[in-house]
Amino acid sequence: MAARADGVRSCALAVLCLVVAAVAVWSVTLGASHTTMRDVLAAIFAFDGSREHVVVTTLRLPRVLAGVLAGAALAVAGAIMQAVTNNPLASPGLLGVNAGAAFAVVVAMSLLGVASSGTHIWFAFGGAGAAAVIVYALASSGPAGATPLKLVLAGAVLTSFLASLTTAFLIFDQTTLDAVRLWTAGSLAGRNMQQVTDVAPYIVAGLAAALVFRRHLMTLSLGTSAARAVGQDPVLWRGLAIVIVILLAGGAVALAGPVGFVGLVVPHIARLTVGVDYRWIIPFGAAGGALLVVLADVLGRVIFASQSFPAGVTVALVGAPFFIWIARRRVDGTP
Repeated sequence: MAARADGVRSCALAVLCLVVAAVAVWSVTLGASHTTMRDVLAAIFAFDGSREHVVVTTLRLPRVLAGVLAGAALAVAGAIMQAVTNNPLASPGLLGVNAGAAFAVVVAMSLLGVASSGTHIWFAFGGAGAAAVIVYALASSGPAGATPLKLVLAGAVLTSFLASLTTAFLIFDQTTLDAVRLWTAGSLAGRNMQQVTDVAPYIVAGLAAALVFRRHLMTLSLGTSAARAVGQDPVLWRGLAIVIVILLAGGAVALAGPVGFVGLVVPHIARLTVGVDYRWIIPFGAAGGALLVVLADVLGRVIFASQSFPAGVTVALVGAPFFIWIARRRVDGTP
């Protein structure tokens, strides 16, 4: 029975990956001038230097790759955070990790004049890590320790604080505001292949680590006692999980800005689809996150007829009601 269920999940995952690929190719065909899928494939596999091929490879393809990488990274980061904290409301956006990474990048650009995407990634990592430490420290204060509710409250407070500081920097620095105005809303517009190649190794490394260690993450999700009962060191594996989350969330924010709700919505959809086994939630989350962000970018461009409409806004239109639904289920005592 278990083998049959795994076979069904494998087939479903393969279908989902094919859907992601199809939507990604479709997204590349959209723009100021329509491009056929045949032209897209020719530009990728048989580049001839024509105008259509240049537009595909330098403008449209980097945008789609950025969406795939950022979406997969944020979804997997959210799944890991939910497993490690035993908190279904945990996500990079709600626990301040995205806001910390975004604030660090804006500070680097505004105060230090850092313009290289290869350098931005290190500030994003540092900001994400610092935010995670601060949220956990705030939530751990008091006799009850870092409960799920305290983690969410501490994350909300830090996110609001860092968002205010980020806005203050941008108000007084018009140059930086012009450079990151769309990026701070979670936009894929203007991404180039250099930015993608600068960030991709870190995101891919984080995704690979999450897939390799997904059995250990599953054990962590069962609680400290269960982890120790099977010989796992919870402190060591929580530390490794935090490093993976920083790689994923920091890389995603450096590439596409602080796109919210992906790390919350996608793991829950995966959990409703394949159950509570993180060995399957992780790969389904990666594919689902990529699909959500790319599709959100496509819908924003089609519905609002704007090539620069932020995908983060479209995701928020779906994610906010979903968050309210999850919160109501928790208040009502529904698992």
